[in-house]
Amino acid sequence: MTPSQSTLLAVIIGGSAIALAFATWLSRWVLSRGTGTDAMRVISGAIQEGAEAYLARQNKTIGVLALVVAALLFTGYGILRGSHPGDPVSEPMVLATFVTLSFFLGALCSGIAGYMGMWVSIRTNIRVASAAMQSLNDALQVALRGGAVSGLFTVAMSLLGVGGLFAIISLLQPADVEASTWATRIPFLIVGFGFGASFVALFAQLGGGIYTKAADVGADLVGKVEAGIPEDDPRNPAVIADLVGDNVGDCAGRGADLFESTAAENIGAMILGVTLYSYFGVSGILFPLVVGALGLVASIVGVMVVKTAEDADPMKALNRGYYVTAALVTAAFWFACKWMLATPQAPNAWFNYFLCAVIGIVTSIAFVFITQYYTEYRYRPVKSIADASRTGPATNIIMGISVGMESTILPVITIGIALLASFILGRDAGLVNAEGAPIGGLFGTAVATMGMLGTAGYILAMDVFGPITDNAGGIVEMSQQPEHIRDKTDRLDAVGNTTKALTKGYAIGSAALAAFLLFSAYLDEVRNYTGTELRVDMSKPQVFIAALLGGMLVFWFSSLAIKAVSVAAQSVITEVRRQFKERPGIMKGTEKPDYAACVDIVTKGALRAMVVPGALVVGFPIIVGVAFKAIGAEGERLGAEAVGGFLMVATIVGILMAGFLNNAGGAWDNAKKYIETGVHGGKKSEPHKAAVVGDTVGDPFKDTAGPSLHVLIKLLSTITLVMAPLFI
Repeated sequence: MTPSQSTLLAVIIGGSAIALAFATWLSRWVLSRGTGTDAMRVISGAIQEGAEAYLARQNKTIGVLALVVAALLFTGYGILRGSHPGDPVSEPMVLATFVTLSFFLGALCSGIAGYMGMWVSIRTNIRVASAAMQSLNDALQVALRGGAVSGLFTVAMSLLGVGGLFAIISLLQPADVEASTWATRIPFLIVGFGFGASFVALFAQLGGGIYTKAADVGADLVGKVEAGIPEDDPRNPAVIADLVGDNVGDCAGRGADLFESTAAENIGAMILGVTLYSYFGVSGILFPLVVGALGLVASIVGVMVVKTAEDADPMKALNRGYYVTAALVTAAFWFACKWMLATPQAPNAWFNYFLCAVIGIVTSIAFVFITQYYTEYRYRPVKSIADASRTGPATNIIMGISVGMESTILPVITIGIALLASFILGRDAGLVNAEGAPIGGLFGTAVATMGMLGTAGYILAMDVFGPITDNAGGIVEMSQQPEHIRDKTDRLDAVGNTTKALTKGYAIGSAALAAFLLFSAYLDEVRNYTGTELRVDMSKPQVFIAALLGGMLVFWFSSLAIKAVSVAAQSVITEVRRQFKERPGIMKGTEKPDYAACVDIVTKGALRAMVVPGALVVGFPIIVGVAFKAIGAEGERLGAEAVGGFLMVATIVGILMAGFLNNAGGAWDNAKKYIETGVHGGKKSEPHKAAVVGDTVGDPFKDTAGPSLHVLIKLLSTITLVMAPLFI
């Protein structure tokens, strides 16, 4: 006997509430810590002011765009389309209301999650700097727990949003619809939640990425390269904008990114769970939310076990917390599978799906090690870039591109093995349809994706740890604290650079598994509407053309994102040069730079540049689906098939491009840091200058275009899920 719907919802909402309560306690613990010297507080205050001003303006822009999309959704579903026999509710206006409201709630919750992540991070940085005056362990724990507030809050809000919507809509069951039938329809009514979350995440990640890299490139090229002053030097007019960028890009943007990851992927898995209702009942539908709630509890334990000695490697402490989290998540899946997926019709099914979850967990660990290999300077790829820097920037860039391309090999093999193994285990679970054909394979891949997302709370904590420690180092440097304090923050900053790279690897791995899950959910939704399987035939010229357009979109989007960084950075460079020229007292230390001018320039540039590529991603698949539907014959389903081809190729190209951009950028960055340790002449040597050029090229790769592609992959999938009825 599977557990009741009310029991499962209680677990989901209860687990989310525990995580939110613990995040609240952590935030109070962090905020109770010391805030250092007056000089530290002045710098931290400037970072807070800049970050909050940017996010307020960004959210206003995104809010206007979201209202436009919500209006279009309501019009398309409620007025233009009409009713369809496959609709989860018969009245078009009712369907339009459900889809539009879920979109709005997804967008709202995603924005709140991103804001909370940034709000805590910009108040944690100074407390890490202050804690570094006491011990390395104190600073480590403050930074990680500050990051954990974002991680726990983000994942909990996602689960609470989806689970809460499911619970509310359950209470709205029509009198003429049976409870079992209504439960299978609810996932199709809340797909808009994932779309809303992905919509906000794309703009937040893209805008934040443009901001942070424009400020970083501008500050480095004029400050470090031209003026010859250190990084985070208070004389650099762009230094505050650079520190602000760490928060709006890596904290707010990444928070929204992981929020939409969990939301979209959980809804996709719920749709696939509908096909197994005859075996698992509502347990198969709510399974992803339950294991997500249990994963939050595991992340709490993982965060709390992290501690380090003064002379130890902080990265080992963070890895220990991750392994504890992964072990507890594995145990949680064992319990959940046996509790929710045990059925006498297929006695081995629960164990097969548990093995699928283990595959997902192992895949996440594999991605961490693969990313570490290609981005840490202990290993061959980064060392090869550093060696190439001895002959100038050209060979540095050539080698970096080569390393980035090479870095796609192992992830693709890993993803392929994970998908195939989990599909086979699901297929062989003993679940069959009326004709005796196995039907559990796709749900196996969904469970593998859940396994990878089980540690999402801890992973996001590690990710936000990076910008927090980066900001802490900047505050220590700008407030001219003693060298031994800077040494501690430098050690944490180096670890933070590693964690940011590792979490990007995790993000692209989870995006790849999720993309297949969501693509399968799209095919399943079309089958639900039409009664027959959708076959995407690439030999049809129309489908092939749509597929080409999907691949082209990835390149076009990446181009716009990278170009936006260049344009905004040029404005920053011009402003910094102007201040150095017109106010010579800045370099002498007798005159304070105008930090606000650079913050304002980058803010305007980022917000202006994010609109076109974001709108392109949202509008393109809709145009493809509607256009090919119009030219197709009656009953041909050409629109749905063309969108399937478009989505398939865009996903594949997007995964490869994101991997290339993330790893190439990370490798360039750490090649520079490797030289700064003293090899090949160290700082200010010719190889170091070449490495700085490579690092500058890699900045928009790894922090703007690459992370934005994680969101693009899933946004395309959620758009097609929401818009599928319009393409049929």
